Amino acid sequence: MGRKPPLIEIRFPISAKQFREIDRAVRRAGYKAAIEWSENIRMPANAEDFASEAIYVICNSGMANRIALPIFEDCMTALRSGRSCKTAFGHPGKSDAIDYIWKKRRSLYRKLLKADDLIEFCETLPWIGRTTKFHLAKNLGADVAKPDVHLNRLAEPEGVTAQELCERLARETGYRAATGDLVLWRACADGIIHSR
Repeated sequence: MGRKPPLIEIRFPISAKQFREIDRAVRRAGYKAAIEWSENIRMPANAEDFASEAIYVICNSGMANRIALPIFEDCMTALRSGRSCKTAFGHPGKSDAIDYIWKKRRSLYRKLLKADDLIEFCETLPWIGRTTKFHLAKNLGADVAKPDVHLNRLAEPEGVTAQELCERLARETGYRAATGDLVLWRACADGIIHSR
């Protein structure tokens, strides 16, 4: 069984006009609030919000968001009730990392506030790696693109990085680079466009 054709056929390099068409389709697909969130994101106001963002990224690493979101919600329910995340999530490596971040959230948050480089700080956390550090940094307010498979495929025909692609689109559209990433990734994840 083949995948269904995309709603929008990509022409490279992606122009501002085409990006706006993709943005409209992503908004119509129900992601207007996510786009607005990305445009207005700020550093978390407290340790619990920071830990929640880190835990969300850990739950999402290597999983489809539709599968990871309920796991994240179950983990947060367990943690907030004083239980280990292991009672809600059977992945030993991820659940150990989640329990650690929740337990150390206050001291980690203080380190975050003092960090000179947000991306480097993110990579010091358990289960946050070379790619997910960009996802977490983005969710903590950094204006960066996550160089995942979809964004890298979209950037490759231009001979640029995912960050460079999103920075160019940001200059041309007025969005943050991180929002350009969100729009393009969501379009790929939902089959609005294909990154291949």
